[in-house]
Amino acid sequence: METPIILFRNKVDRIKNYKTYTAKQKEDKLLEIDCNQYTNLGKDSTKTEKQTVRNNSYYIYKAIKEFNKQSGELYLRTFEK
Repeated sequence: METPIILFRNKVDRIKNYKTYTAKQKEDKLLEIDCNQYTNLGKDSTKTEKQTVRNNSYYIYKAIKEFNKQSGELYLRTFEK
């Protein structure tokens, strides 16, 4: 059985490799997923849940960097601050 992290990364990789999407559409879709993750966090979220979302964001930004280097690097630089 696949873990939620593996399922999440498979989803990101699948979007990243879409042939019919432009780079802008891929970036928009991945950022939408990232936004939804943070929206679903609440005051009652555990440290583990918050760290998982942070790790997922980092994975998304690295994926964006693969097809849009300039945006990906900007997201990663901002993320690390």
